[in-house]
Amino acid sequence: MAEEGDPHVAYWSKQTDGTKVIAQDPHLEGFADSLRYRFNQYSNLKNAIEDNEGGLEVFSRGYEKFGFHRQDDGSVVYREWAPAAREVYLTGDFNNWDRRSHGLVKDDFGVWSIRIQEGIPHSSRVKTVVVAPDGMNLDRIPAYASFCMQNTATTLYDAVYWDPSKEWKYKWEGPEHVKKPESMRVYECHIGMGSNDPKIGSYREFAENVLPHIANTGYTSIQIMAIMEHSYYASFGYHVTNFFAASSRCGTPEDLKYMIDEAHKLGLHVLMDIVHSHSSSNAMDGLSMFDGTDHQYFHGGEAGYHSMWDSRVFDYGKWEVLRFLLSNLRWWMEEYHFDGFRFDGVTSMLYKHHGINMGFSGNYNEYFGFQVDVDACVYMMLANEMLHTIYPDVAVTIAEDVS
Repeated sequence: MAEEGDPHVAYWSKQTDGTKVIAQDPHLEGFADSLRYRFNQYSNLKNAIEDNEGGLEVFSRGYEKFGFHRQDDGSVVYREWAPAAREVYLTGDFNNWDRRSHGLVKDDFGVWSIRIQEGIPHSSRVKTVVVAPDGMNLDRIPAYASFCMQNTATTLYDAVYWDPSKEWKYKWEGPEHVKKPESMRVYECHIGMGSNDPKIGSYREFAENVLPHIANTGYTSIQIMAIMEHSYYASFGYHVTNFFAASSRCGTPEDLKYMIDEAHKLGLHVLMDIVHSHSSSNAMDGLSMFDGTDHQYFHGGEAGYHSMWDSRVFDYGKWEVLRFLLSNLRWWMEEYHFDGFRFDGVTSMLYKHHGINMGFSGNYNEYFGFQVDVDACVYMMLANEMLHTIYPDVAVTIAEDVS
């Protein structure tokens, strides 16, 4: 560690090109060019988002454009990004599962849209039918679906159009957020495992039976695992299939809001264990092969598969992938009032080898060079910038990194 008064520290402390960190660790000086390159990539991308989307504040609200949105006249607009699809249709309870009656129209950016003039009833099951480049018909769950449930007949998941009437929408009672504690004492929890009974626990049971105990024992924060929908329960929530949907095993979106509201009323800061390091390889109920290609949200070919986790690896260099992931963070903060995130599997994100069979001896050469996924580094920089700018007194971001 460099000492104050050292001219080395004085020089690097003034830098604004991503090398300021060298003031804290002079051993990084040999990697100044790499640090500058990363920062330059970040700055260029941030400027591009500013010029083309109006900035991170707007860009991170992709859920206001994509997915389902009821209009003032009762109609529902649905949008989906599927650039390689030949045709896209919406089917479900609302049209008696007619797979061709409601076709979407594609724009120049690979975004498909439709207005369902008659609307869609709340709690209706829906699916997207994608005609792949090879002509195959694929059943898919909308990427921005806010609720999904397992179909007992097929065992697969369906998207559920969740739009309760005003009297049934959850009405928040406590503070929207809890300010970040000066000193954190974190209780990590899994709602499904939060019951003494041999069953999957619910959001409401956890709120009533467990949260008071957590608050009374001096914890400042809870870190909740397995919130994002995952079809494989044994994955502990780490093989996410539906990134904007709260796990239906534990209740409805309104139930989760109740639980978080109760936590806030107890003064607990609520962190979400978020998984942006990879995605389930499921195609029928996840993002994999959504438009019939292996490289829509993910890297194509071998680079897009995590061999140890049997999952898909995001391509953080794609514009719509960045929108999707940044909007996912914003969604959980805005819609459910989470206060921050613990990012799972960051080691896998930062390195193209994903940390597999790597011991990480501490040699700084292991942290730089061609093995680094610079796009992932830039995504993490943008995520932190967005969260700490919009929620400066609230947001806490924690990286799970074993490198």
